[in-house]
Amino acid sequence: MLQIYGSMATPEPENDKPMTDKILEVIDLKKYFPIKQGVFSRTVNNVKAVDGVDFSIIPGETLGLVGESGCGKTTLGRTILRLQEPTAGKIIFENQDICKLNNADMRILRREMQIIFQDPYGSLNPRMTVGDIIGEPFDIHGLAAGEKRQVNVHELLEVVGLKADHITRYPHEFSGGQRQRIVIARGLALRPKLIICDESVSALDVSIQAQILNLLKTLQKQFNLTYLFIAHDLSVVKHISDRIAVMYLGKLVEIARKDELYNSPCHPYTKALLSAIPIPRPGARKSDFLLEGDVPSPVDPPHGCRFHTRCPVMEDLCRQTAPELVDIGDRHFCACHKQKAAGH
Repeated sequence: MLQIYGSMATPEPENDKPMTDKILEVIDLKKYFPIKQGVFSRTVNNVKAVDGVDFSIIPGETLGLVGESGCGKTTLGRTILRLQEPTAGKIIFENQDICKLNNADMRILRREMQIIFQDPYGSLNPRMTVGDIIGEPFDIHGLAAGEKRQVNVHELLEVVGLKADHITRYPHEFSGGQRQRIVIARGLALRPKLIICDESVSALDVSIQAQILNLLKTLQKQFNLTYLFIAHDLSVVKHISDRIAVMYLGKLVEIARKDELYNSPCHPYTKALLSAIPIPRPGARKSDFLLEGDVPSPVDPPHGCRFHTRCPVMEDLCRQTAPELVDIGDRHFCACHKQKAAGH
C-alpha cells in the first residue's frame, strides 16, 4: 500500500451508514469571459460560459456531467478547481468557500482536489520522464524526497497497472491508454478526495476506454475517491456514474440518478441526447426525438428558457421566463415549464 505522508489508502465507507455530508457544493456559479474591443480594450459583452449553476456531490459519489460541445462543461470543471477564477457564486469544498482563499491557502487545498485532463498527449511534459512527472507533486508540496519519493512513484505505477521499469521512459514511448494511466497516477499522488475527470477517455479507443473506466472505478473503491466525470458520451457516463447532470448553454437542465434519467428523462434536451445514442442491435427502434437548429451563442443566449429555440414542445411561456431547476420527486431535478405544468 502506498505510504505518502501517511497511508494513502482511506477506509471504504460503511455500506450501512448513508453519507449525507456534501464534499462539494456549487452555488449560483458563474464564469464569464469578457469580449474587449477598441483601442482601450473596453468590455463590450461577455461569453457566458457558466451562468448560474447549482449542484452538490457527496463523498464517494460519481456525478456525471454531460452536454454538447461548447455547453460549458470543461469551463465548469476548471472553475471549480479555480484554474479559472469564477465571476460570481460560491464553491464550497468540505464546508469551506474556496473562492475566498488566498493563493497560499489555495495551494494547500489543491492536494485535496485534482484533475485528469482530456488529452493524455498534451497534458504530459514530453521532456520529463515518467518518474519525474509522477514525482513532481511531491516536489512542489515538499511531501517526499529521495528514496521515499522513488518508492511512492513505483507504487503509484503499480496501482494504475504500469511496470516499475517505466519510470525512466518518456511519454512518447507509451500508447494513449498508458499515458492516461500516467496522468491518473499523477492525480493520485497527493491523496486527493475529489478528482475532476475532464473528458478523460474521449481521446482513447473504445477498448481502452473500458479499461480506463474500470481502473477509475477500482481506484474509487480502493481510495474512497469522489469524481466529477465530464463527458459528452452518455453511454460512457452511464457506466461509471451514480447520478448524471445535463448541461445546456451554461446551465444545468436536469439532474437525476442514472437509471431514472435513462429510463424516465424529463427535459426535452435530455430526451434528444438519449435518442442520439446508437443502439447496437440491427432493426432496433429508437426514440425519434431529434433537435433542429444550431446551439445559440453564449454571448447572447435566448431570453426565457435557453433551449426554447430548439425545443419541439416549446410554449409561449418558454420564451418569456427561464424555468428553475426544481425537484420533481425523489431528488430528480428538472428545469422545464412542461414538467411543472404537468403537476410534478
